[in-house]
Amino acid sequence: MPIEATILGLAGLLQVIQIALMAIPANLELGPGKTLGPRDPDRLGTPLDQQVSPITGRLHRAMSNHFEGLILFTIAVALVVWADASSPLTAGCAWTYLAARVLYIPAYAFGWVPWRSVLWAIGLLATVILICAALV
Repeated sequence: MPIEATILGLAGLLQVIQIALMAIPANLELGPGKTLGPRDPDRLGTPLDQQVSPITGRLHRAMSNHFEGLILFTIAVALVVWADASSPLTAGCAWTYLAARVLYIPAYAFGWVPWRSVLWAIGLLATVILICAALV
């Protein structure tokens, strides 16, 4: 299996970790009455992510952001694998994406300005390079 595909699998596991990092404190803060219910707006009053602590809210937004980034990264890795374009450049970009996404979690949770945005941009740039490498 190409290393980029392995890193995609690790990025998928990172997403599961992010779900847990958000869900555990959210459940402790809100209780099962809210988190296990249907979450209807008229029942809750405000969205759940607005009822949790600032750090838990940030972990929720970081998790959602990784879902978005993971879509593009998956496309990039699929293109690299299908085009048989794996190279040291694409492997380095895949590792860079993963490292940026790992560091993005504490950067977002603890409000590291401007590092959260810098790490996001690094992950996006690595993804764009992967796509371009597969297309040339």
